[in-house]
Amino acid sequence: MKAMIIKEIGTTAVFQLAEKPKPTATLGHMVVEVKATSVNPIDTMLRSVELPWSENLPEILHGDVAGIVSEIGADVTEFSVGDEVYGMAGGLNGTDGALAEFMLVDVRLMAKKPKTLNMKQAAALPLVALTAYEALVQKMNVKEGDNVLIHGATGGVGHIAVQLAKVLGATVTATYSPANRALAQTLGADHLVDYTTAEVDDYVAMYTDGVGFDKIFDTVAGDNIQKSFEAVRFNGHVATILPIADPLQVALKALSFHSVLVLIPLFHGVNYESHGRILTMIAELVDSGKITPIIDDSNYSIWEVARAHDHLESGKAVGKITLTI
Repeated sequence: MKAMIIKEIGTTAVFQLAEKPKPTATLGHMVVEVKATSVNPIDTMLRSVELPWSENLPEILHGDVAGIVSEIGADVTEFSVGDEVYGMAGGLNGTDGALAEFMLVDVRLMAKKPKTLNMKQAAALPLVALTAYEALVQKMNVKEGDNVLIHGATGGVGHIAVQLAKVLGATVTATYSPANRALAQTLGADHLVDYTTAEVDDYVAMYTDGVGFDKIFDTVAGDNIQKSFEAVRFNGHVATILPIADPLQVALKALSFHSVLVLIPLFHGVNYESHGRILTMIAELVDSGKITPIIDDSNYSIWEVARAHDHLESGKAVGKITLTI
């Protein structure tokens, strides 16, 4: 089969087209004919810099995949040949990813593709949907009546988080950049805040009567995390997907602080079943019209993955960058 591989870490020039053996289904696994994948920041990081997970990096990157089951292991009963599926199932820890014509996947990481989405749209969802679910449901237990702030409304994780928080019954305030205001208005947030002009004290006063938000999901982090610590109420919750430099405010406000790393099952081989279960629920929400992925206007094939990585790193993408075969 054809595949885009890397032999070393570096710029997008490290991608090269190669012939690789087509995988064969084994117990607990199935072979998926890849139809689409998407680019996540972790994909560009794995390609370009040394990370704690670089030692066992496979030649074929990208975890998100949407495709058609072409072969199943002898013990697989959850899926059948011909099923349209999606998931986040490789591209790290020695497991080849989706930049190929076929991908061997653990069935526990996969789910049936949302019926209302095409392959390109479905491939945009797995990592970002799993991340939003872990933060909002598994870590912060967002529920009806919660006053929630989400930073980065139109980002890959953020746009799913806004929609999921509304499904959970929360009142949602979301920050956005001025260039993406129109897009942010389509996501269903109760209140929108222009992060370039708004002061934290102002939107805390306006939307929480000065008390602070119950729960905050900061998909931006970096320097922005201090805004989250300022905006959250005492004994509230803050979750983020990136490391923080100074945890002092966590102690001073007696916060519950949550670090979200949805890749742990793939890194450490634990709790695979949760991914398939969550993606099944996400598919149901998509098909009922409650969650819609935002797709960047770009149109790359898998064989143009270098261009897709360059586009993500340019900061000009709006929505998820997807690649198709």
